[in-house]
Amino acid sequence: MFKPSFKFLTLFFFASLHVFAQQVSPVKADSVQKLDEVVIHAFEYDRPISKVPAAIGVISKKDLDRFSPTSLLPAINSIPGVRMEERSPGSYRLSIRGSTLRSPFGVRNVKIYWNDLPFTDPGGNTYLNLIDPSMVQQAEVIKGPGASLYGAGTGGVVILKGTRPDFNARQLTASQTYGSFGLYRFNVGLETSNENSSGVVQYAHQQSNGYRDHSSMRRDVFFLSEKFNINLKRAISVNMLFADLYYQTPGGLTKSEYDKNPKSARPTVGANLGAEDQKAAIYNKTVYMSLSHEYELNTKWSNRTGVYGTFTKFENPTIRSTEYERKTEQSVGGRTVTQYKAENIKINFGGEYQYGFTPARTYQNLKGSIGALQTDTETITQSGFIFSQVDLTLPGDFFLTAGASYNLSKIKYTSLITSPVDQQSRNFPSAITPRVALLKNIFPSVAIYGSFSQGFSPPTKDEIYPSNKYFNKTLNAEKGNNYELGVKGSMNKGTINYSVSAYSFQVNNTIVTRQDTLNQGAEYFVNAGKTLQKGLETTIAWAPLLSSSYLKHFNIWISYTLNHYRFHNYSKDGINYSGNKLTGTPPNIIVLGVDISANNGLYTNLTFNYTDKIPLNDANSSFANAYALLGGRIGYRSLITKHYPVDVFAGVDNALNKKYSLGNDLNAVGNRFYNAAPTINFYVGLTIKLMFKKD
Repeated sequence: MFKPSFKFLTLFFFASLHVFAQQVSPVKADSVQKLDEVVIHAFEYDRPISKVPAAIGVISKKDLDRFSPTSLLPAINSIPGVRMEERSPGSYRLSIRGSTLRSPFGVRNVKIYWNDLPFTDPGGNTYLNLIDPSMVQQAEVIKGPGASLYGAGTGGVVILKGTRPDFNARQLTASQTYGSFGLYRFNVGLETSNENSSGVVQYAHQQSNGYRDHSSMRRDVFFLSEKFNINLKRAISVNMLFADLYYQTPGGLTKSEYDKNPKSARPTVGANLGAEDQKAAIYNKTVYMSLSHEYELNTKWSNRTGVYGTFTKFENPTIRSTEYERKTEQSVGGRTVTQYKAENIKINFGGEYQYGFTPARTYQNLKGSIGALQTDTETITQSGFIFSQVDLTLPGDFFLTAGASYNLSKIKYTSLITSPVDQQSRNFPSAITPRVALLKNIFPSVAIYGSFSQGFSPPTKDEIYPSNKYFNKTLNAEKGNNYELGVKGSMNKGTINYSVSAYSFQVNNTIVTRQDTLNQGAEYFVNAGKTLQKGLETTIAWAPLLSSSYLKHFNIWISYTLNHYRFHNYSKDGINYSGNKLTGTPPNIIVLGVDISANNGLYTNLTFNYTDKIPLNDANSSFANAYALLGGRIGYRSLITKHYPVDVFAGVDNALNKKYSLGNDLNAVGNRFYNAAPTINFYVGLTIKLMFKKD
């Protein structure tokens, strides 16, 4: 499997070098290439990544520009231990050191922040598909329990930073992309910055017909971000997002249907109508607004406090004839962090609170039209925590972090269709989740670290009251202990950077999804004993010193993920599944990248991804085949004039034309596991900037 893939990659690589050598005019120049040191803001560290006692993956704007501008997925999947899936265009799932067992659709059990405030709602769900890639300047992915500063959760944390203009910048950016399967994308943005304020206004439109039948999508996003410097000590930030998202859901296929025609949507079988007949789709209109205040009292004390509010109108005619869902989700929340910083100590403490109210109704789905009322409910969710963390720089080049959070979570459910009105609630026991980490610099360029953290993850709103429409008062929170050891370093004058981390995560009351065979495959959730999750993650990158008249930049990197995940003490319907591989998690993933740019503006980015076979059910009786993907982007960046940068690019995804399923439906009724990903596909695009002259 690997041999032809690497052969193709090697040929592509040397062909690109040949193109550069033929087209670049000799220039007398010495270009010293060295990998930049990344500064980590997660856990309020504000330290170089080599001095952070945690496994944190980072995606920069430069990393996003390696791929098609249409999705965050390929960049996120280059981080070891992280897997993002796409069941159909616009339908994403995300797992960090785990599986998507808790996510039949959407993003759950992963806490996501945007510009320092929660983007995950109080019920534990995140509409990650509302985020357009042009809105993201940087993403930091915390692997393992966030504990301390980020509260409850076992599935990791993602911190998204919105686009920020360079100081004293004034520029207008416009970009268009066309691609296979009816892909069209357009975005325009204005960035301004001076000593008193900075701001970004962006609009992005994206649409696609999709590879499969009934998999069209359309998304319009408007984004506004302004920061006002009141004085040298105070600043106020305002963010607003409006997103209008629509995408069709083609549904999972059986193995025989997938083999016969992977492009097909789930067909009609007898009285059970298929995806097209039921017009299964998602309609999501969301407004998200936030206000933040930063205050530096003096050189030692500072505070950052923010509040947000969001409103979502959500509509989902499903494949099941029993469900056409309509709901409005409203939530408010806030977060405050106070910091004390002295020479060898830094203390952070604060809190976070979220409140959500969701009135929802479900009806019969009559081929995409609303039928008889089935349920009429109101759900109130509340979650919050207080936290503190101490960072100490100790003698002997030791760095110690110790922190903890105290977490609360409750859900109140009311059914208005019953008489008398049915009210139920679930308060999850409060929990203290600690995190301790120690880092030691054994050489100036090599550090080792170890950490212990606890995870506490209450069920989300959609797990307590899932699509089978039963309020589950017996579902308990996941709890787990994570032990981790790692080494980070560089060599050869900083041109080679590497990191290795090994961990053991033991989770109790693991939450898994099951299908209700009496209710057309509606999902519900149960606790499945324990899971033992052991893993190894490595990354190495090489950017040699260059003294060339042709090449400006050369970088090659590789990441490897080993997942040894097993069920423990787990039985279902009298069958013991202990020792089985964890559903939805590939044992091995390898990602290889090559980046080259020349002095005349030509560049190429190549990416190879191998993903091992994936267990599709708890019994491990069905597996998705392993697959190897190859993609690349080639382009030309230059200045038309001094104030008109341009980027012309073209790319290919799945260049080897592999047949694979990127977002599998786990434990699916009727073994409808497969959601086929696109075959070989291409895109071309143009980005142009108008940089206004500075005063």
